[in-house]
Amino acid sequence: MRVLIVDDHPIIVAGCGAMLSSEGDIEVFDARDAETGLAAFLAHRPDVTVVDISMPGVSGLELTRRILETDAEARIVVFSMNDDPIFAARAIEAGAKGYVTKNDDPYLLLQAVREVGEGGVFLMPRIANQLAFEKSGGAAVSPLAALTARELEILRMLGAGLGMAEIADATQVSYKTIANSCSIMKRKLGARTPMELMKIALEQKLA
Repeated sequence: MRVLIVDDHPIIVAGCGAMLSSEGDIEVFDARDAETGLAAFLAHRPDVTVVDISMPGVSGLELTRRILETDAEARIVVFSMNDDPIFAARAIEAGAKGYVTKNDDPYLLLQAVREVGEGGVFLMPRIANQLAFEKSGGAAVSPLAALTARELEILRMLGAGLGMAEIADATQVSYKTIANSCSIMKRKLGARTPMELMKIALEQKLA
């Protein structure tokens, strides 16, 4: 099995790469950002691609979308520090087949890679239960729940200090599209200014 890891943290890449490679039947490649990650995907055509959500510039959600544009059958596992189930929901909506958090047992990543590589899906039981509980109305809904995957990506970039022109360039859409998305997000989140959106992004630990 060929596995591509796209993550900007060298220790994470080294640790996960060593764990997967030790299985004997897994060959690991890596990249440190979305641009080189997409190039590595096209070069190696991995069986499973593991992507981090929070990377400099383009996020793992946007990379997931771009990979699936080139290969609709690509099998992607999102590997994130964020254990808010809304991120798992958006990752699955974006086309990922699995979601694992970095705070849990690292062997869950191996399990996810195996299951997704065999054509299945993988959500950690805790996150799957939280998602089901929220859908049933049994839990407080995250303020981010109303946002689309693209809006979540823009909010993350605002939190990282990027301006709208920089976000438009990174996401390959027009400035007007980003401005419109910010207006919609302000309505959804009850914010009045881009600075308030940035504050929400930081409070929700997006950046």
